[in-house]
Amino acid sequence: MDTDKTNVILREGFLVKRGHVVHNWKARWFVLMPDKLLYYKYEGGQKDSCQRGKILLKDCVITCPFLEYENRPLVFKLQTKNGVDHYLEACSREERDDWAGNIMAAVNKLRAAEGGNVANQPDPAGSRLHNINLSKVLDSMYDVHSGIRMSNHVEQGSTYSNCFSGSAVVDWLVFMQLALTRVEAMTLASALVEEGFLRTVGLKSVEAYRTAGLSEQFMDDSTALYSFSDSLKKRGSVKAEKSLSAVELSGKVIKRGYLLKQGHRRKNWKVRLFVLRSQPSYLHYYDPTKDDISPAGGFSLRGCLVSSLQDNGVPSGVKGNVQGNLFKIITQSDTRYFIQAPTEQQKMDWIEAIREHT
Repeated sequence: MDTDKTNVILREGFLVKRGHVVHNWKARWFVLMPDKLLYYKYEGGQKDSCQRGKILLKDCVITCPFLEYENRPLVFKLQTKNGVDHYLEACSREERDDWAGNIMAAVNKLRAAEGGNVANQPDPAGSRLHNINLSKVLDSMYDVHSGIRMSNHVEQGSTYSNCFSGSAVVDWLVFMQLALTRVEAMTLASALVEEGFLRTVGLKSVEAYRTAGLSEQFMDDSTALYSFSDSLKKRGSVKAEKSLSAVELSGKVIKRGYLLKQGHRRKNWKVRLFVLRSQPSYLHYYDPTKDDISPAGGFSLRGCLVSSLQDNGVPSGVKGNVQGNLFKIITQSDTRYFIQAPTEQQKMDWIEAIREHT
């Protein structure tokens, strides 16, 4: 029987979950409580009243990041005490790490209440690093199957081939257990740069090296780019792709998050990952159930009108019994997008961010 204390909601929001039987990915509404993680289906713009599943947190083990899904770098894994694996994907690195941290805190609290040892208390940064063989780390990074994934990145209009972001390097080092914490991974990555195994690419990481002290050179940042040094052997280079969307996807990411969008034809509501970029200002949306790294759609924010819709009654053009927090975007070509945020605050945040870039 649940006490009042275990019914407290610690956190809630959308995550994308991999199915157990059919290994497809579905967006679900997750609710974290002190002893369990519940998840619900969202249908027709509202949360189902009956839960779809429950993950008991007692003695759970969390792996964050979990990098075995090539096109899904924002996954973390929960393993229950019975050895059942749950794979959950967040909308951003910050959200992923926050969710994993909140779940870990709940697991540790349960363990402490029973007088057990608290998990995942790593050594101080740098305490193990002096005896790591950097050449072996580099060989692992090069590995075709388990090494770091190279791709093409666009920064301020220039395309850089066969590189990776600072955050991707830190994620990989932690996932491969070559470093216990992100701070430790940054120290190790800095050593790889100092030894000439990795090099800075593009403006952001190069500038950081000019201005930062030796200990803070490497950036745990998804926009700071690095690659293997030119003098080293090339591994399965990625061909530079030329596409129409390269320019519109080249802007700086301002905001990311899961929102519900009404379809234009069938008028059904689906969870989509929205990404707002500036210079140029675009809003793209992705289907989180697909492994496709290309957007499902998007539009320029130039000349767009964005407005909040009232929660009393269903506004004109909106179908379904939606639970409020609606807003509308009208593009310059007069296409109307109806979007629902999970909370009133998130709705206001998105409207403000979009208005700043129209």
